[in-house]
Formats: sequence, structure tokens, C-alpha cells
Amino acid sequence: MFSGAHVILYTPDADADRAFLKDVLGFDHVDAGGGWLVFKLPPAEVAVHPTAGESKHEFYLMCDDIAATLTTLEDRGAEISRPISDQGWGLLAAVRLPSGAELPLYEPRHPTAHGASP
Repeated sequence: MFSGAHVILYTPDADADRAFLKDVLGFDHVDAGGGWLVFKLPPAEVAVHPTAGESKHEFYLMCDDIAATLTTLEDRGAEISRPISDQGWGLLAAVRLPSGAELPLYEPRHPTAHGASP
């Protein structure tokens, strides 16, 4: 029924953040026309959490070894904006996008949907 998911990041400096996704994160991409890059993401999953407040959406990049990932990204010029913290459900950190926004990363310590059978 579905062929994929499309995530949109709204940012005050889209050109700089696109360059970051291309050059620092190394995501494959296509040019949808006029330099409008659309990036291929790693496999994804979606979770639904309860909230007593406003509805919101979050975007995290998952990694198998967060310490090694942060070292690689830092070597490529990324700023680590949040050091690794143990959240119980996983190890959480973040890098700063050129626009100033944070991009959270985490190493899950819970079962993931990636290896689940349909």
C-alpha cells in the first residue's frame, strides 16, 4: 500500500542544512529540480507516544554505535550540541545543523521494527 515516508525539515537556512545532509551526513540524494535536494534516509520506523500537551512530531536518526557515529560526524565538521546521555530506552545525543537547529541521534536499547517480521 505505501512505498515510503517523506520527512520535511523546516529550517531558516535550507541551503546550508541541505549541504550538511549531503556533505557531512553523506546521505544519497536526487535533485528534484533547481537544486532542490531530496535525501534517501536509512530504514525508518514510527512510534506513537501519548501526550497531555500539544501534539508534536520528532525526527531522530538511529545508529548502532552512537559514540563512533559522533566521532565520525565531528571529524567531518559537525558540532556536537548535546553529548551522549543514557535515557534508559537508549543513548541520546544531538548535532547542530548549520541553521542552528538540533538533529537528535540515538542508539536504541529497545527492540526496533527493522528486524521484525511482517
